[in-house]
Amino acid sequence: MSCCWFLSLISLNLLSNGGVMTTKTSWLDDGGRIFMKLWNLISESGYKFHHHYSQYIGSRKVRKNWWRKLLWAWIGFWIVVSVWVFWYMNSQAYEKRKEMLSSMCDERARMLQDQFNVSMNHIQAMSVLISTFHHGKNPSAIDQNTFARYTERTAFERPLTSGVAYAVRVRHSEREEFETEQGWSIKQMDGVEQTPVHEDEYDPADLEPSPVQEEYAPVIFAQDTVAHVISVDMLSGKEDRENVLRARELGKGVLTAPFPLLKTNRLGVILTFAVYKRDLPPNVSPTERIQATAGYLGGVFDIESLVEKLLQQLASKQTILVNVYDTTNISHPISMYGSNMSTDGLQHISALNFGDPFRRHEMHCRFKQKPPWPWVAITTSIGILVIALLIGQIFHATMNRIAKVEDDYHQMMELKKRAEAADVAKSQFLATVSHEIRTPMNGVLGMLQMLMDTDLDETQQDYVRTARDSGKALVSLMNEVLDQAKIESGKLELEAVCFDLRAILDDVLSLFSGKSQGVELAVYISDKVPEILVGDPGRFRQIITNLMGNSIKFTEKGHIFVTVHLVEEVVEESMEVETESPSSGTLSGLPVADRRLSWKKFRIFNQEGSATSLSPSSTDQINLIVSVEDTGQGIPFEAQSRVFTPFMQVGPSITRTHGGTGIGLSISKCLVHLMKGEIGFVSLPQIGSTFTFTAVFTTGYSSVNDQKSQQINNQPKSISSEFQGMKALLVDPTPVRAQVSKYHIQRLGIHIEVIHDLNNIKFGNTIINMVFIEQEVWHKDLGLSTLIVNKLNGINCKVTPKVFLLSNAISSIRANFSASSVSPPFIIMKPLRASMLAASLQRAMGFGNKGNYRNGELHTLSLRNLLRGRKILVVDDNRVNLRVAAGALKKYGADVVNAERGKEAISLLRPPHHFDACFMDIQMPEMDGFEATKRIRAVELSINNRLQCGELPLEAYENVSNWHVPILAMTADVIQATNEECQKCGMDGYVSKPFEAEQKARSLRHRSVFIFVVNFSQLKMCFLQSNHDVYNRQIFFSGDFIMHHWSCIQRACRWT
Repeated sequence: MSCCWFLSLISLNLLSNGGVMTTKTSWLDDGGRIFMKLWNLISESGYKFHHHYSQYIGSRKVRKNWWRKLLWAWIGFWIVVSVWVFWYMNSQAYEKRKEMLSSMCDERARMLQDQFNVSMNHIQAMSVLISTFHHGKNPSAIDQNTFARYTERTAFERPLTSGVAYAVRVRHSEREEFETEQGWSIKQMDGVEQTPVHEDEYDPADLEPSPVQEEYAPVIFAQDTVAHVISVDMLSGKEDRENVLRARELGKGVLTAPFPLLKTNRLGVILTFAVYKRDLPPNVSPTERIQATAGYLGGVFDIESLVEKLLQQLASKQTILVNVYDTTNISHPISMYGSNMSTDGLQHISALNFGDPFRRHEMHCRFKQKPPWPWVAITTSIGILVIALLIGQIFHATMNRIAKVEDDYHQMMELKKRAEAADVAKSQFLATVSHEIRTPMNGVLGMLQMLMDTDLDETQQDYVRTARDSGKALVSLMNEVLDQAKIESGKLELEAVCFDLRAILDDVLSLFSGKSQGVELAVYISDKVPEILVGDPGRFRQIITNLMGNSIKFTEKGHIFVTVHLVEEVVEESMEVETESPSSGTLSGLPVADRRLSWKKFRIFNQEGSATSLSPSSTDQINLIVSVEDTGQGIPFEAQSRVFTPFMQVGPSITRTHGGTGIGLSISKCLVHLMKGEIGFVSLPQIGSTFTFTAVFTTGYSSVNDQKSQQINNQPKSISSEFQGMKALLVDPTPVRAQVSKYHIQRLGIHIEVIHDLNNIKFGNTIINMVFIEQEVWHKDLGLSTLIVNKLNGINCKVTPKVFLLSNAISSIRANFSASSVSPPFIIMKPLRASMLAASLQRAMGFGNKGNYRNGELHTLSLRNLLRGRKILVVDDNRVNLRVAAGALKKYGADVVNAERGKEAISLLRPPHHFDACFMDIQMPEMDGFEATKRIRAVELSINNRLQCGELPLEAYENVSNWHVPILAMTADVIQATNEECQKCGMDGYVSKPFEAEQKARSLRHRSVFIFVVNFSQLKMCFLQSNHDVYNRQIFFSGDFIMHHWSCIQRACRWT
């Protein structure tokens, strides 16, 4: 089948170039077109055969005898086709050769006829001249010498005549007088015709006198070439007499039959015109013409010489043989020129018209050489037959291999089934292993978290914290392996939910804030990036976490800087600063790798006219470009080619020093591709690395105007509104770091001005609410700093500016202040995040009952009463998990009820009940969580329908007409327990194990559900409506900022 397909492809290529091939040589005009048609027919046959084979034969065994008959029929058919092609192409070549001969013969006949007419016209003109100057004058103005000289001088005008002579009309009564006057007697012509002699033997004196007759026509004037005919009577010859008499009756030129010319013995003809004594009217009668005849002018034409001259003119085209015939007597034609030998049966006849309607002449033409062998027809027919035989051989070989192919196909299908079963087994194995590992890890981490809440000394706290961190590392490693398995099996899919990009990055900063000793962490997001996007926040956070985690492992000093821009901004910025140095200003002042090189190979930047091609296909599509820049060790050049290879490390020494599985970057690359983006990096050893990736999201705003207004005033009003309209100063000599600090402070609605030195602070009438001073500036000149602080405290105004010190290490600041007598300012620890910054400013500014701020420390506020009054059911067959979940919920005041079976949960959750939420394990004996949830929803639906129809009293069900208890799945199977699977059975969401240090709560109030989960020091808040649809916003907070926003949470959930 592949051969047929291959031949079809060849035919398509040949057909596409056929216009060129068929114009190269003449033989392709015919043979090439036929060959292409046949080749197309062969290709179509191959396609049809392949189609029918796939539909009918492919699933059945082919009978050998039937295919043999088909093969012989195929060969016989194409033998007939080859013979027909040879006959057709040969006949076409024969017709073309015939047309060529016809054209060449007609051309020669036309030229011969034209030249003869020229000579004939000149002879007719001489007849008029003789009539005028010989017969019209007395005495005559013409004699023999005059006539001979004139004809000799004008011979070039008659190239086909060998001589011209004039014979006068003499009656018998005038003969004696005429002979006396001329001095010679009239001679007879018959004897000459019967005995032709050569020129050197001819003598007119030997001719006999013309016999007595009524009238004579002796020649009196003759050209020197035919002067020997003077005195010869033209009426004494039988045929000449008929021509002369016919010429004077018709008044036109007449021709004689071919005859041997005197003295030359060559065939010739004589053209005769009658000469009249006077001009005759056009309608004169023959009798009147005869009476007015004075003589006869004749021109001798040497036919052989005439034709030879013509063929000499066409010597370059002399490829044919020419014969000229007088066919007046059709039964006995007279050959005037040429031989009768023929080498080819192909012949063409062209008619000749010499002006005499009585006589007929023809030109017969033949090719000199035999026709060449029809090689085109032979090769084409043989080629078609060879191709047909090759195809037959292919068919034969294909049929012989069909049985083997069928066996191979069945084996392949069997292997495919085994591979699919192995893939299912692999997925099931991973799910089982995940479940079996996560279940005990949930108990380990949960119990460790509960142990940390007890009274422990510092050594015990360190031991417990170490054990907890090791458990987290194990869970993280397991998650990476499972993600890699999902990616390899193609089962990894992205969510599409609304999320706050700035809160995500604040969250990541909080995760790494305690791990970056001596390294400054910073995040900057362009104001043009919308606040709310639609995408997969978890996977986006995973990419950022992987990149920042690698940077923290390999960076000992300097900074780690994350920037987020629109792709359009980066293109414009690259065009504007193309000539600037990439290290002209950095966050920490250390040199960095040029980040522009990290996206140099991105397809989106290599398109022509990239500035215009980056416009999104729709108005709500957002193209982000994210860079993670560090000043770490860098990647050796020899290892940069395998950075994104799974389970590959830069080197053994690095593996032993820093650890890791080597699949974080591989997973990140796959996630970036799922987000329709690209990822790249640039790294310089001992300088640092910059990883950059792009991602495509959609905006979460309902209209473009909402998005534009958000870009103008990009402030998270959900965090705090107490600082709106305040003014502040920021003292920082580093432009990049100042820009980052300004970005975070402006997020709180504060108008800020950046200055580079403390000396630039102006004490005027302008109200300044707060002053932010970088630690580097403060310690550079402690005396000046103290003086500036005293001046600010001494300003006589309603609002005393608060001074804040931005610092990375609080221990060094405490040591400096304890060694001096200067009153320490309020300290804000980096990295800056909106939630942490707002909490710090609120405590310092005294807004609300937020607790006291002392020596830069934040007091941990109690959350014990957060879930007081909420009754929650926890269903799990593992008693350790029950204890962990119950302990985590009771810690915050919830009333927890435990159940170990799904049937028990169905009984407890049958309306009416007093549960506000339920955490349901999925894998349980007897009845799993999915089935239990389906039955609970079925019971609720039945009761709700009966309540609405009035079949059940509303008072018996606590006046609640729509019963729906929020159910969250607790599962360690992260592959199978997806959000979609949970929603199919009626669950409102899921929580994956282990959930160490988590707070899981659901509170029901007015058909709204509040889900409160703390995971890795994060608070995730989302609203679920009673119809299970997720509300279109998610807000993420730092764990340190929970209590500050608890009042906002209560108002949002309508809690009293």
